Amino acid sequence: MKFNKLLKFAAVSLASVSILAACGGNESEESTSNSGSTDSQEVRKVKVAFDQAGKPMSYIDENGNPTGYDVEAMKLIDELLPEYEFEYVGTSNDDLLLGVEQGKYHVGVKNAFWTQERTEKYVFPQEFIGLSSAGLVLKKENENIKNLSDFATAGFTLAPIAANNAQYTVIDEYNKANPDNPVKLKAGEDFIVDVVQWVNEGRVDGGVIIEGQFKGQVLAEDGPYYNLKDEVVYNEFAVIKTWPLFNKKEQEFADAYDEAAKKVKESDQLRELSTEFFGRDLFEVLEQVER
Repeated sequence: MKFNKLLKFAAVSLASVSILAACGGNESEESTSNSGSTDSQEVRKVKVAFDQAGKPMSYIDENGNPTGYDVEAMKLIDELLPEYEFEYVGTSNDDLLLGVEQGKYHVGVKNAFWTQERTEKYVFPQEFIGLSSAGLVLKKENENIKNLSDFATAGFTLAPIAANNAQYTVIDEYNKANPDNPVKLKAGEDFIVDVVQWVNEGRVDGGVIIEGQFKGQVLAEDGPYYNLKDEVVYNEFAVIKTWPLFNKKEQEFADAYDEAAKKVKESDQLRELSTEFFGRDLFEVLEQVER
């Protein structure tokens, strides 16, 4: 009788050990499986710098959140890249350019135009991010000046533009293509000049400005120059593609951006953002865009 109890106890003990071993094996396999899953879904955090004073392209709203056409477009890209987590960092125009170049930021958005010089410092992706209207701010009495050719023919003076500003390159390209009728182009020391004020004061006849900036400064009721809305005008001379600027070591990231950007462009989302932030769908004139 005693012997039978011992046999039963041994059998139960052996079964318990087997069950524990089996459970332990499953936990080990599950742990390994989970570990592999975590590795395959590893998310990389990247810093996306934006010009916080670049309204309506990029700025910080009244609630302290980053927004603007460029920022919202990048948010659409982020949604299609689960392997990346975008951290938006508001900064100045100069710090953005230097920071992306030096690797402080992985990518930056600032309504940036393409220039050959910039390709030496940054990676330009294959897919542009948006379109921007560039034009001349002029006194109302000179609203008959519709383009750069008219401006040059009139012998008008232009507000200085920093040589590292892509707007300088745009005017320089026009001058090279029209050597017999060049715009008087002067390199300035500051990246951005308050062209509306310069024109209003009569220091120059005109200045290059982005349409969105003109609307924000002059046409918006809370703009700093709303009082000049009947004194100055904006005449568009070109619509230009804009690009995110990637650090030179971020080619893989730029390639991932390209794949996502293609998908975003297949929808109407960028058109909707253009209408929301610029007041017009600039993609309607894409076929006429030359640069």
